Amino acid sequence: MTATIRVERDGPIATVVLDRPEKLNALTRAMWGQLGETIDALSADDALRCIVLRGAGERAFSPGNDIGEFATERSDKAQAAAYGKVMHRTIASLARCRHPLVAQIHGICVGGGMEIAALCDLRICGEGSRFGAPIKNLGLVMAYAEMEPLVRLVGPAVALEMLLEGRVFDAAEALAKGLVTRVVPDADVAAEARATALRVAEGAPLVARWHKKFARRLGQGTPLSDDERDECFDCFDTEDFRIGYAAFLAKRKPAFVGR
Repeated sequence: MTATIRVERDGPIATVVLDRPEKLNALTRAMWGQLGETIDALSADDALRCIVLRGAGERAFSPGNDIGEFATERSDKAQAAAYGKVMHRTIASLARCRHPLVAQIHGICVGGGMEIAALCDLRICGEGSRFGAPIKNLGLVMAYAEMEPLVRLVGPAVALEMLLEGRVFDAAEALAKGLVTRVVPDADVAAEARATALRVAEGAPLVARWHKKFARRLGQGTPLSDDERDECFDCFDTEDFRIGYAAFLAKRKPAFVGR
């Protein structure tokens, strides 16, 4: 069985594809590892300004982990812990990615697929998309590293509701819960995700990275240091600030350079 992560590049935008459409992009251990390596490599690329993450085809983003692997990869605690280390390294890679991440969600987005989407900064889905975390039906828990992004996104009460009930729910409910950013007709998901990525990429890339860093830091809930507060003014010494300021005065679109 071949499980791949495919990358498509279009200027400053990269699209990362969970490329296993015959299994609705169900995630294997190999895919988790490759996804983390891919995100780390893209995060280090200063030429990038946005990353779109999607599943191959339009039937599913991902239904989560491939249950068929459980017999060989997750049959007991020791195996599961080793598998979990691979998953959690990738979760950490997604969480620390410097570039804005846009989830392009078609169809099914449950379990591990939903965990990946929750780690993205913006989530665009179709009206027919479905979400949930029915792992209670497998007698399994969602580990701390996997639950943390979900709790941060929707709050502990909603996360617990999802885990205790195990319901699979529609896009309208996902929007109401704060799980997704925007819901569009199914036929428009790709176009809207593309338009979103372009809007992100047109902004000053250093500013986008700073905003991601600041949002993560504020989420820690601990007092800011003087150096951290001072960093908020570093943008005034960038070339992009001079470009943006001049463009605003000239009433033209800025062409940021990332310096």
